[in-house]
Amino acid sequence: MREKRIASVLEREVSTIITQDMRDPRLGFITVTRVEVSPDLKTAIVYFSSLEKKSESLEILNKARGFIRTTLARRVKLKFMPELQFKIDDSYEYGKKIDELFETINRDDTEE
Repeated sequence: MREKRIASVLEREVSTIITQDMRDPRLGFITVTRVEVSPDLKTAIVYFSSLEKKSESLEILNKARGFIRTTLARRVKLKFMPELQFKIDDSYEYGKKIDELFETINRDDTEE
């Protein structure tokens, strides 16, 4: 239960830091989709989606990891601030692909 509360706070704050405090114009529009915190609270995986240049955004976020973590430590009072790992969230693309497959199946069924 504590992991979920911390993940929720981290998600909100990391999102704010990325959108308001980082001044890298290469980032574009990034959305933090979810944060998963390990049971020992030492690692937090931050999933994000981006409309363009996902791998470049991942690289930029990884380089800014120290800045994000330091800023986060000033805003969120935890005994230990988790190490941040950024990962691209492909769930939107995956869901879109599934929808397209269902549409194809439905079209094939109506044609027969």
